Amino acid sequence: MAKEKAVIRSDMSRFKWTLNEIRKNKVGYFMAAPFFILFFIFTVLPVVLSFLLSFTTFDLLNWPKFVFMDNYIRLFLDDDIFITAILNTLKFAIITGPGSYLLSMLFAWFINELRPKIRAVATLLFYAPSISGNIYMVWTFFFSSDQYGFVNAWGKKLGLLDEPVLWFQDENYIFPLVVAVALWTSLGTSFLTFIAGFQVVDKSLYEAGAVDGIKNRWQELWYITLPTMRPQMMLGAILAITGAFGFGGVITALVGFPSPNYCAHTIMHHLEDYGNQRFEMGYASAIATLLFFMMIGANMLVTKMLRKVGT
Repeated sequence: MAKEKAVIRSDMSRFKWTLNEIRKNKVGYFMAAPFFILFFIFTVLPVVLSFLLSFTTFDLLNWPKFVFMDNYIRLFLDDDIFITAILNTLKFAIITGPGSYLLSMLFAWFINELRPKIRAVATLLFYAPSISGNIYMVWTFFFSSDQYGFVNAWGKKLGLLDEPVLWFQDENYIFPLVVAVALWTSLGTSFLTFIAGFQVVDKSLYEAGAVDGIKNRWQELWYITLPTMRPQMMLGAILAITGAFGFGGVITALVGFPSPNYCAHTIMHHLEDYGNQRFEMGYASAIATLLFFMMIGANMLVTKMLRKVGT
């Protein structure tokens, strides 16, 4: 059969072969067409337009004016706040990306060992913070800057604090707090994906592994469970990367915009500043393009690392 297909492909051009395959599978392509059309209009096309606009000056009122690499030169040579935003974003992504990924996997692995009814309740409890809208604002109650804040009140009562601390106004505390909030709200879709992945692992593989010399649960996890879950792990990695690089709105809600001394200023904040407030759309598109390629690079690195799991 394979030789027959090779002969067919050699007798016709690649384009004709593709058209022939589309005709044979036209029902499948027809069913998938609505998704691909919407994906192209609302995802691919905006990315391409943003890339093209990054080489222009555009204020939404006048026609874009081509300036070639001026926006990128300005970003790296004339915009000190952007350099700060890159450093903060990378630091934030390095901590929260792998952190949220590992937490989601470990909690999913733990919950998967529970009984079905207890597992359902535990899943809801861990997943709730990621779907409850502004529930992260509970952190502003615990870390309120006045003496009635929970942490300040108990800190003074226990003799740990002499006076109330301005938790979300002091740059020494802002970054650790927003990292904690990010990790707390990270058990979202990737968490459910990992739970689903643990559920579909064939139990007979564990019996075969025991025969082949696997002796404990950690070896089962590394050599059987994780290789079986590679699709779920890949999706979880993409979600973790997206969340780590795009975690800007929650920071703004907690500490305001801009943050004190730009201590929590990320690329997303810089993008919103120039895109939503100054309406320098060409410059904002350059920022968005750089963020896009940073995410692509991180995704390629994680993909390469995941291929080594279980090998």
